[in-house]
Amino acid sequence: MAERGRPRAFDRGEALHRAMLLFWEKGYQGTSMSELTAAMGINAPSLYACFGSKEALYRETMALYDDYEGGGFGAALAAAPDARAAIETYLMGSARLFTRPGKPAGCMVVLSVIQAAGVSEEAACELRDARAEMQGLLEARLRAEAAKGALPASCDVSAIASFYITVQQGMSIRARDGATRAELEAVAQGAMLAWDGLTRAWA
Repeated sequence: MAERGRPRAFDRGEALHRAMLLFWEKGYQGTSMSELTAAMGINAPSLYACFGSKEALYRETMALYDDYEGGGFGAALAAAPDARAAIETYLMGSARLFTRPGKPAGCMVVLSVIQAAGVSEEAACELRDARAEMQGLLEARLRAEAAKGALPASCDVSAIASFYITVQQGMSIRARDGATRAELEAVAQGAMLAWDGLTRAWA
């Protein structure tokens, strides 16, 4: 049976993509409803009917970012030949990702820690979980290396992962401030100099 009612006069996927770029650039609170409707090419009633609310739209754009713009770091970490190469791939890939032409600078997930003021506690928890997911992936790769003897079993994999996550998040902020890919790659290379000290056997 054919669906009744007027069909949508806009492409939902394209509208969502445009909303994602706007939220990525300006953050949740910094993006007004009038800016959203203008960017998405729809009116406010259509936005509410299709997406529910500004916050629901924001959460959906975060999921879209994670699916298509997040860099595929999980697969890259798994494919790297060893733990050091995995971390270096993660940082150098971030330098590239954060400075792509035609895209807002930095990482939308990382930037949400300062750009998501005004969202509900439930949404804030989702964002914290999204930011913590990458640390979990790094820790898992480091533990796997320790389990096979490639890293000292006593090294603090949580501390190592936390260090490199903090570096990567700082790179995202620097990208938003205008740092170039080369400048971010220099940061990444500097952070890799700490690898030997961080992975030594812990007493």
